[in-house]
Amino acid sequence: MMENFDVIIIGGGVNGVGIAQEAALQGYRTLLLEQDDLCSGVSAWSGRLAHGGLRYLEHFDFALVRESLLERERLVKNAPHLAKHVPWIMPVYKHNKRGGLLVRMGMILFDILSFDKSAPRHKFLSRKKVLKMFSAIETDGLKGGFHYWDGQIELAERLCIELALDAQAHGAQIRTHSRVQAPVFTGAKVTGVTYTDLITGETHSAHAPVVYNVAGPWIDRVLTQDAKFPTQPRLNGGTKGSHLIVNPFPGAPKEVIYYETRTDGRLILVIPWLGKYMLGTTDIRWEHDPEDARCDIGELEYLLREVNALIPEANLTIGDVLYTYSGVRPLPYEPEKDESAVTRTHILFDHKNNGAEGLVTVVGGKLTTFRQLAEDAVSDLNKRLNRKKTKSLTRNRKLPGAHFHDIESLTSELINQGAPTNVANRLVRIYGSRSLEIWNIIELDPSAIEAVDNSIGLTRAEIEYVLVEEFPKTLADLMARRLILAFEDGHGLNVVEKIAEIAAGKLGWSSVEISRQIEGYKTWLDHLAIPDVNGPRSTHFGAKQMSESR
Repeated sequence: MMENFDVIIIGGGVNGVGIAQEAALQGYRTLLLEQDDLCSGVSAWSGRLAHGGLRYLEHFDFALVRESLLERERLVKNAPHLAKHVPWIMPVYKHNKRGGLLVRMGMILFDILSFDKSAPRHKFLSRKKVLKMFSAIETDGLKGGFHYWDGQIELAERLCIELALDAQAHGAQIRTHSRVQAPVFTGAKVTGVTYTDLITGETHSAHAPVVYNVAGPWIDRVLTQDAKFPTQPRLNGGTKGSHLIVNPFPGAPKEVIYYETRTDGRLILVIPWLGKYMLGTTDIRWEHDPEDARCDIGELEYLLREVNALIPEANLTIGDVLYTYSGVRPLPYEPEKDESAVTRTHILFDHKNNGAEGLVTVVGGKLTTFRQLAEDAVSDLNKRLNRKKTKSLTRNRKLPGAHFHDIESLTSELINQGAPTNVANRLVRIYGSRSLEIWNIIELDPSAIEAVDNSIGLTRAEIEYVLVEEFPKTLADLMARRLILAFEDGHGLNVVEKIAEIAAGKLGWSSVEISRQIEGYKTWLDHLAIPDVNGPRSTHFGAKQMSESR
């Protein structure tokens, strides 16, 4: 039996769920298919920043910077529990390729393009003021710096979940672990897709006059599954970016530090994140399966070397790395350009001239600008289905967990209702105003306050709520992208059996399936692996630099 929809979206990253939300709000019968879980790809493996794109000014991409700044502001207003303004410092050294005058001009442009922002304007910092704010910074060659504000989304997974929940509440069908096998053709027109439910093994078909391929770095795979499919141009030219996660270290800054490396002049970051620090990122062309992207020892040594050069007392070694992660940016295929010069804007590629009318591939896109991308896609959908142009319904739309006055008042409300402080803090940080629904479970059933992991405030009520409301299908879905335990110390392995047993009661798992799910989660944790010092080594940074890093 073939189901009928107005639009099918392939891919459950932030761009895919953003399109699903906009389309559903516009009244379209919407189906989203994701081969793994929501936010299981590059959206989760990013730097988790809602940044204005200061670096893009180097390439005179003023439109993208303005778009990024607008969308950053909307994110902070529409999802204040997930997105926030944070302070940044950008030091300037004598060895920098980007001199102080050039950076200052960029900062002035940055402020002009964000004239309507709620965050403070930038400030020039003398050498003395930089040292006052960040005393552990390397002083040799330090000329001064800049203090400014940009955005951060610590839990990108939760952003994707809330977008999907809003889409679902307005009629969208969200189907995870559903891999598209091939487009369905009627003549030279794509009129749907076939897909396999990877949980049951069953194959299904769905019909829609328009299909959006929003599979991120997997967009080309979608186009090559069927030998009958017309030859299509290569669209993805993704680059791998890797991050290291470490505990607070000697000299660690309070602000995000954005600076130019000594090795090759790239801009990298030291980012406070979830009580830890994220160091990154690299930018290396990737020709393999995006699922196989892992941090290699060359990248790890490069990042450690550069952070230690910036903060001499840090003395970070591979033994300080808690875990790593890598993702493949879904960039356009532009092999003639340097990696950093490839555009970060999004493109809607129409396959009509390649024998596949009705199929549109979304190339590129950033975490910060997902909402504008979704608006552009649905505007394109309106034209294709000959519907009247409509105003976007997401520009000022608060996400499901954003219905509160301020974080402090919401936390106090939960505490006043009897929630332990650690439970209240955890719930509000992850679920925003939806935390009140979780506490309501406890009020109806006091036994649900049972502590599953008291050190982080995790209760049975939270797990049961997520299992019912947020459609996880595997233990990895639950641990990594609902409860966010994968990024805690120990990755939640101390409570994984208990959580699996609670999930089994809701998802109908047998004892054999519980064991299989636990092993599946442990296998998934390879995404966070620390590379072997004797393992493969990237040559991206050049033989000289690599020999120096040994």
